[in-house]
Amino acid sequence: MKRAFFFTMFLTFSFGLFAQITIKDFKSRKLNSTRQIKVKLPKNYNEESTQKYPLIIVFDGDYLFVPVVGQTEFQTYFDQMPSSIIVGISQGSERPFDSMVDEVTGLPFESGARFFEFIGQELIPYLDGKYNTSKFRVAVGHNIMGNFINSFMMKDLPLFHAYVNLSPDLNGSMGDNIAKRLEWIKDDVFYYMATSSNDKTYLRNEIIQTHEKIKAIDNSKLTYYFDDFEGESHYTLVTGAISKAFDKIFEMYKPLHEKELKEKVLPYEGTLDEYLVSRYNRIEELFGIVKPISEEEFQKVVEVSKKREDIESLQKLGKLANKQNPELLLGNYYLAQYSEKIGKPKKAIKFYEEALTLTETETIKKEQIQTNMDILLTELTNDDKEEEMKGKILAETD
Repeated sequence: MKRAFFFTMFLTFSFGLFAQITIKDFKSRKLNSTRQIKVKLPKNYNEESTQKYPLIIVFDGDYLFVPVVGQTEFQTYFDQMPSSIIVGISQGSERPFDSMVDEVTGLPFESGARFFEFIGQELIPYLDGKYNTSKFRVAVGHNIMGNFINSFMMKDLPLFHAYVNLSPDLNGSMGDNIAKRLEWIKDDVFYYMATSSNDKTYLRNEIIQTHEKIKAIDNSKLTYYFDDFEGESHYTLVTGAISKAFDKIFEMYKPLHEKELKEKVLPYEGTLDEYLVSRYNRIEELFGIVKPISEEEFQKVVEVSKKREDIESLQKLGKLANKQNPELLLGNYYLAQYSEKIGKPKKAIKFYEEALTLTETETIKKEQIQTNMDILLTELTNDDKEEEMKGKILAETD
């Protein structure tokens, strides 16, 4: 069954993948030539929409573009990363010239410098102007292009915010340059590097040395990940590394998981609506996209508030849910529960009544709300009868 499922998923992704790829000829003054680029837009992309998407630039697009697209399709399907605009640069026979660097510094030189300018001064401005790109950009490179993408980080304002280095050929002093730059970088940067036990020996040795330098860096702006794949070669490590890189880079984007709930939400000092708001503000700050808080995440945080016996958080989560989705009954449901907990059943009934006029959600149905309200009404009726009986007894006694 599992094989059948994944085979079906593969066919689905493959069909959608190739159906949505556009190949363009891009005329470059910097290179004095025309380059072919491949563009994969997100499903249901609408150029009239205000929605923004991270931009992933794939160097070595001749062979690396499809693995990157396939992985992003898979991870976005399960909401593990945001939908992104992916652009592959076909380099072909120009690759050795595009990747030309100074033998001492490892930085772009001559034709490599022209290719560097082509990316920063022509290609990315064009993409930002034509598509709904967010400010978050990812560079993906393998081997000599893995080395090359690090050059963009050396600028005062780095062109990319995340770097995926797949067994990079770190020329000259590039390893030292990377470590020194990451130590003092002032803006958030995600840096991923991978090698393997069967990688090319001269590449692996330099990568390991560079890794030792980077992991010793203490900089809150740096988020660093490293993988050393056992049994993989210089080529077979690529697909696994792409998967791991995106999984780590977009960790913050993912829905709340049990580890975060236990280690961050439960002990959070403050009301839990503040945690959710700050979390999603951080997603917008990092990736330049606005992601709504899902019903599932509201539910998870409400459960944590119950474990904390934190009724103030329950009230504020209800207000937050109403603010985000005023057409849904979710917020009023939480506010009704809060009112019950503080001993105000009449107020709870009002919230339940209001909820019945709104749209139900996946997990909270109007039938459930009606049941809760009926129980409260019955209890109030019984209380009124009890008070009436007490009054009669007192009257008879007098």
